[in-house]
Amino acid sequence: MYLSKNDLENALRTKEIVVEPLFPNCINGATIDLHLGKEFMVYKKGNRPILDLKEDSETFMEKTSISIEEPFVLHSHEFALGVLIERTGVNGNHIGILDGLSSLARAGIAVHITASTLNPGNSLCMTLELFNFHDQPVNLYYGMPVAQIRFGKLTSPVPEEFLYKGYYEGTSPQPSKYYKNFIGDKNDWLDFVKKIEEKKSA
Repeated sequence: MYLSKNDLENALRTKEIVVEPLFPNCINGATIDLHLGKEFMVYKKGNRPILDLKEDSETFMEKTSISIEEPFVLHSHEFALGVLIERTGVNGNHIGILDGLSSLARAGIAVHITASTLNPGNSLCMTLELFNFHDQPVNLYYGMPVAQIRFGKLTSPVPEEFLYKGYYEGTSPQPSKYYKNFIGDKNDWLDFVKKIEEKKSA
């Protein structure tokens, strides 16, 4: 069940959900508009022949930022990480779903690539996975409305031990930390895959 305008306003007031700062006239019938921050991360050109998910991708990305006067140029068929101005958060009773704006989609701009979920217990400035499907470069401006978020109320609260304790937090664009799935206590999936293969060959 997604929250409508009155419920959004009540949940913001009680801090069950968080959107800070709250821009003027940003609350719609069932969504809240969100705005583009000034920091970006892009892959260094010709840095590596292949992107290996076992490696920390931050080592072959570079950071850049823009001002109100100077836009970020997202080139044709280029990928970049951006960030929202707003910190968004949810308690253990809610979940957030990030969506792009229709007007940007019609201009060939994607603001996320499948990663749209704000998990219960998380609070951060969400990273945007920006991609330009257009044949021409597109200017993106600091502070422009770039996305919208809808909030759903869960059927029951998430137990404390299952609240978000993931890799991503903070107010800057966060590069992929998928490599952590191959190390430490995060790689139990790998042992399970090996067991599947052992059963097949037995």
